[in-house]
Amino acid sequence: MSHEVKIPSLGESINSGVLATWHVADGDTVEKDQTLYELETDKITSEGFAEVAGTISLKVEEGSEVKIGAVVASIEEGAETDDTSEKKGASKSKDADSSEKSANDSESKSNEDKSSSSKAKKTESPAVRRLAEETGVDSSKVKGTGKDGRVTKGDMLKAQDTPVKKETPSPAAKPKSEIQTQKSGERQTRKKMSPLRARIAERLVEAQHEAAMLTTFNEVDMTAIMQLRKKYQDSFVKKNGVKLGFMSFFTKAVVQALKEVPAINSQIDGDSVVQNHYYDIGVAVSTPKGLMVPVIHDCDQLSMADIEKSIAAVATKARDGKITLDDLTGGVFTITNGGIFGSMLSTPIINPPQSAILGLHSINEKPIALNGEVVIRPMMYLAVSYDHRVVDGKEAVTFLVKVKEAIEDPARLVIGI
Repeated sequence: MSHEVKIPSLGESINSGVLATWHVADGDTVEKDQTLYELETDKITSEGFAEVAGTISLKVEEGSEVKIGAVVASIEEGAETDDTSEKKGASKSKDADSSEKSANDSESKSNEDKSSSSKAKKTESPAVRRLAEETGVDSSKVKGTGKDGRVTKGDMLKAQDTPVKKETPSPAAKPKSEIQTQKSGERQTRKKMSPLRARIAERLVEAQHEAAMLTTFNEVDMTAIMQLRKKYQDSFVKKNGVKLGFMSFFTKAVVQALKEVPAINSQIDGDSVVQNHYYDIGVAVSTPKGLMVPVIHDCDQLSMADIEKSIAAVATKARDGKITLDDLTGGVFTITNGGIFGSMLSTPIINPPQSAILGLHSINEKPIALNGEVVIRPMMYLAVSYDHRVVDGKEAVTFLVKVKEAIEDPARLVIGI
């Protein structure tokens, strides 16, 4: 029975995507729930899984744009898999293997190789044996990608286009001219922008064109929370199974500041200003596919440990390509931390339709004046970019000062002042 592999619905706003990567080859035997492909859309990267076990036939090439509901492959259910063939072959040749092993003990290495090759052929799937006969490709010289290194139908098909060399010289043995030829080529390479990267670029340009964006700066003394983390880190990890990071402090500080300066927690919708009364905070995460902003929902109701766990979970999902639309929706404010890459100062771009974004930067020891004395303190620059259409300068500055005060005196986060 043939089962169609279709692109599933990923949300109302997603109509198509690019089939970026096949994790299987045409003719491979797949198991139920095995990962088949990666699909890139303008919002997320998702994976497709096999709903049944069998032999797969690919119908779409990597890099092709596909619509939601499109058939990209078919799986022939009930087809004899390589595992089945191996078990049958192993069962039939069990006694023969035993006596063969005894005989091989007294034979030379060349005879052992012949015996091993003969045994491998017995456990080959019918599809592999048929292709070996039809194409003349020696399956014993083909590198197998199946279970325990077995050669699959897909391996044999690839071997037709790229014949296996009898001898592969080491890199040191290759002529210099050959090495130079392999490394030389065009000075530029070109590849199509992924849908996700294209959408990120589009949204960033839209934000700059549509919003009256300004940025205000301040600097914060990180001494208090660094000492707090050092004092309680071990106990925190022991109790919660996660480290106490800076992001939970800044998230709590942002929530408190949003409550005191509600204009920051608003957005423009047409000719209306929408005031939000919830606190879903987006945390920008850098991934191999581009910048993503997964959202931590209801941060005002979460403990520091809950926030740290949530950030770790969504960040891992984003980097592993497991992020979903639900993880990316609902944010009212974004925090981005360029400091982890060494950024000293930046002007972050608003994440529409939000009205502001907080940029964190690297922590550097600096001499500052404190109570009439010069002291060395770990300082961080903070930057808030905001949409001046809905947020006034006074409100943006006040918001940033509230964040600064909460970080420099974390007790404010506990007593709510």
